[in-house]
Formats: sequence, C-alpha cells, structure tokens
Amino acid sequence: MLMVRVVTSCVCFCVLQQGHAGKAEIIKPVSSESIPKFYFPQGRPKANFNIDALISRIEKIFSQFPNERATIEDMGKVAKACECPLYWKAPLFISARGNKTGFVSMHTFIAMFRKMLQTCHDDASRFVHLLAKPGCSYLEQEDFIPFLQDVVNSHVSLAFLKEASDFHSRYITTVIQRIFYTVNRSWTGRITCSELRRSTFLQNVALLEEEEDVNQLTEYFSYEHFYVIYCKFWELDTDHDLYINQHDLARHNDQAVSCKMIERIFSGTTNRARKEGRMSYADFVWFLISEEDKKSTTSIEYWFRCMDLDGDGVLSMYELEYFYQEQCRKLENMAIEPLPFKDCLCQMLDLVNPQTPGKITLGDLKRCKLSYVFFNTFFNVEKYLEHEQKDPFFALRRAHNQHMSDWERYAAEEYEIMVAEEGASERYKITHDYINPQKSCELAIWTGRTHLFEIPSAPHALNLYKHDYEEDFD
Repeated sequence: MLMVRVVTSCVCFCVLQQGHAGKAEIIKPVSSESIPKFYFPQGRPKANFNIDALISRIEKIFSQFPNERATIEDMGKVAKACECPLYWKAPLFISARGNKTGFVSMHTFIAMFRKMLQTCHDDASRFVHLLAKPGCSYLEQEDFIPFLQDVVNSHVSLAFLKEASDFHSRYITTVIQRIFYTVNRSWTGRITCSELRRSTFLQNVALLEEEEDVNQLTEYFSYEHFYVIYCKFWELDTDHDLYINQHDLARHNDQAVSCKMIERIFSGTTNRARKEGRMSYADFVWFLISEEDKKSTTSIEYWFRCMDLDGDGVLSMYELEYFYQEQCRKLENMAIEPLPFKDCLCQMLDLVNPQTPGKITLGDLKRCKLSYVFFNTFFNVEKYLEHEQKDPFFALRRAHNQHMSDWERYAAEEYEIMVAEEGASERYKITHDYINPQKSCELAIWTGRTHLFEIPSAPHALNLYKHDYEEDFD
C-alpha cells in the first residue's frame, strides 16, 4: 500500500525569529495523519457502503432456488441482487467455482462475494478480480473467453449462432482483440484496473443488458464488424489454415499497402510473439482496424512502430525516404509523376509541425490532426491519391457522419456491400437453381432482424474449431 508519511521525530527544530524579542520559536513536526491517503489501486472505498444489507438481498434471492443452489441460468438474478450488470453473471458463477460442479451454493457464493467487496471497491477492480487468474492483478486475453462465451450463449441478438458453434471462437477472438486494441494502452498484453477505468469497456458491458442489438455496440461487440473483418481475412487466407503470409497480406485492398510496410509488420514490430512468416487472425484484426482508421491512438502507435526502423523513437529523414521510394515507383507505374522527396518532406514537416525541427516523434503525430494523411503518404498509395484528388464536397459528406469513427464508417459501408452481394447471389441461385462452389466466404449473414444464416453444407464446411481459442492469440 502506498502512503505518503511524514516521520515524526522527537527532535524539534528551532528557528530564530528576527524580531524585537529575538526569541526562538519551536516549529512542531507535521503529523502523518494530516496527509490523507490519495492512492487507491483497488478503488476508493465508499463511506456508507452497507455490505450486510447487500448480502441480505443475495440470501433472499438464493432462498428462491432449490437447495439454495444457483445454476448458470439463475445467475442473472444473482448478478442483479449483487448490484452488478447482468452480464457479470458468468464471471460471478465461475469465481465461485460453479463451473466445477454446475451450481454454486449460497454459502460458497456469499463467502466469495464478501471477500471481494472487502478488497475491491469499484467496478474495475471487481471485474479484474472475477476474471483474473488466482494471484493476478491483471487480465490476459484468455481470461475473457468464459465471459464472452456466455454473451454468445445468452444475448438475444446472437441467438442465431446457437446452431453454429463453429463461429463462436472467431467472434470471441475478434471481440477480445478489439478489447485489447482499445483498452490495453500499455501494449503489454495485460489489462490493469487503471486501464479498465480509463476505458469505456465496462459501460459497454452494462449496455449489453439494455441493447437488444449488439450491432449498436460498435466499440467491441458488433457482430457486423466481426463479419466484415473475418470475410476480409477469409479472402486472403486461400488455404484456410487460419494463418496468412506476407504474400497473402500484400493482396489486401488490391496491394494498396506497400511491400516495405508489409515486411515491417511481419518483422514483429507490432507483435513480438508472432510466429515467423505468419500472421494469425488475431493479428489481422489489429492490422485491419489500424489500416482503416489511422486517427485512433492505437493506430498511430501501430504505424509509428512500423516506420521507426531503428527503434529510436524518432522518424528520421532516412526512414521517411525509405518508405517513400516505393510510393514513387507505384505512382510512376500509374503514369502519375510523384512529388520529389524533398518537396514531400517539406509538406509533411509543415503538416506535422514537430516540436524538434526535422525530427518527428510519436507525440508529434498524436498531436497532429492529419496524422492519417502523413501515414498514407508513405505506405498507402490508394489512400494518398484519394486525399490528393478528393472532391470539394468530400468534407461535407464526412461532416454528416462525424459521430462515426473511420473504422465504423468503413465497416458499415463494407457490410452493406457484402449484404448486397450476398443478396444478388441468393437471387441468382433461386433463378438458376445453382449453388456456386467458389463462394468467397461461407459465413453468417445478419441483415436487420432477418437472419439469413445457413450452416455450410458438407462440401464447403468450415472447421473453425480446428484450433483451440488460445491458438488464436499466437
């Protein structure tokens, strides 16, 4: 426990006052009680919190169950009695070891819950306590699996997935990556209580109870966003082993991202644990969100790591020229005369306005409102040209959707395209009584409240359970 203390000493300090009397005045040492505690890693305790009254309500709920034992189906009522969001029910159940026996007794649950209340004083610390491994004060990726599996099993808008357990792991993997992408600001792979408090994740968990459509929760839980991400990955993963190589990733968006940048991504700059020469689906989630929304903090950090070749925290003129050379070749192949590097450099320095002249740091790019223009200039020729050639009404159109992030806008547009293509394909099959064996992506389609999901037939079946969940995080 961290506490600032002023040590009381028996030695008194005398200070001679300059005055008429010339007397010495004794200054009393400051008492340690005068400095209040200011650091609460487990949350600030509530002054008038009545644990006994809360426990009494929990006992009343358990008395309604046979033998005062709650199953996972009963845990929604228990969670509400605990004054927790509904979807804390699975973490509460598992923390009380209900997953071992299929039920949890009243006495076992209350003992667990009382102990938690005595040490954890806010939602963030309690959520970490419930999900974390014994003795850990942080959350790792696999810790979220039981919680998210319960969301898949019980949320009304995901009911259509009950008959398709194969897709559970991919959806769960996507949500976990989005959680860590947004919440884990330290890039450690471990979410702390402090990071959880600073994020909107727990607010989104609470909204799961109120919102009937997970697609409205676009930060983490949207099934439509998962669908877009996985379809994009499926198109690149030609052998469908759930891994892609550099050649596969280079095909993304018609090879818009430069080969030099693809090489940097595969060198481990954004994930040191990546297996050499391969990118997992989990890594692809980070890539796609970063590629389509270069305004977010995580995206800026992602691309800065890739461009900082020597890892010194500064983008030098050499590093910028290294990436710009390939952009020039691409532009020349398109019969477009590229801007000379020196002119481009002057434009970018004016754009970023670094605090130290000639040296661009991560902080400079985070302060820059047009960091996405900077990045696209050096490794995405399509988006670079899009910015250079945009029509005068482009900004006006974007202004109407300011409430949406670039990622949300991209996902919404891509989903509409995919639904339209699937609809055209369905009409073709009905007209010609023909099933296309080269269908690009055998996935669930969910448009509005109409579920068009079909489990793939045997010749096209996807074995998405081939790998355990943990392997998704390699």
